[in-house]
Amino acid sequence: MAGIRELLRALVGRKPAAFGLGVICVLLFCAVFADFLAPYPPDQYTDAVSVPPSWAHPFGVDHLGRDILSRVIHGARISLWVGLLAVGISLTVGVTIGLVAGYFGGVIDNVIMRIMDIMMSLPYVLLAILIAAVLGPSLENGILAIGIVRIPRFARLARGSTLSVRTLTYVEASRAIGAPHQRIIRKDILPNIAGPIIVYSTMSLGDAILAAAVLSFLGLGAQPPIPEWGAMLNEAQVYLINSPYMSIFPGLAIFLTVLAFNLVGDGLRDILDPKTRR
Repeated sequence: MAGIRELLRALVGRKPAAFGLGVICVLLFCAVFADFLAPYPPDQYTDAVSVPPSWAHPFGVDHLGRDILSRVIHGARISLWVGLLAVGISLTVGVTIGLVAGYFGGVIDNVIMRIMDIMMSLPYVLLAILIAAVLGPSLENGILAIGIVRIPRFARLARGSTLSVRTLTYVEASRAIGAPHQRIIRKDILPNIAGPIIVYSTMSLGDAILAAAVLSFLGLGAQPPIPEWGAMLNEAQVYLINSPYMSIFPGLAIFLTVLAFNLVGDGLRDILDPKTRR
């Protein structure tokens, strides 16, 4: 706990990271208490249709009579959940693969890394679209697609970090006393490569949320009437000329969320990486 408090104190001491942390806290608050904060249910239809922002509806009303502010607030819950699940898949699978490849080396390393190279040779968004299209359009399949395409990036990061520490004295000492490979990886290597993985995971949350919005915008992710920000943009594109506010607010939510996670990630990198520590 003391380490977490010191980390938060260091983040708050950096203005960009503090701003990003503040935005993330607001998003988390909205996600947890969306049912209480939203002035209307996200799928409640009102008599007004395509009404611009007003006191009654600060973000306006969409083409079906739904309050946009309520949908943006509920969208924070969905977008954060999507980001956490997608990054969780990538982190778990990718780091495990990277640790095995970097620790054992040889044929295992070559086979795993060639597979990762093949996956990385395809454009990130294109591969996610391909996987989502094959699995079928849904929020769950979009999460799975985003999680799969980011596995190679976590794997390469974990492998490179493992290669840099596997020959250090404390690892060799564990081998000398006959410690099993599983224990060496879990106790000696993983804790010492956690820094860059934490930084990259934080930045990946913003990227995953953006990728989910892209898939939903293309009709391959969340499907209406789910109040996901990308799906809201998809519905609003037809009304961009006459009702621009329908796309401005969910687009702004995506922008601020991605920016916040990137700023916090930059701050964590400065704190955890001695080469960039100021």
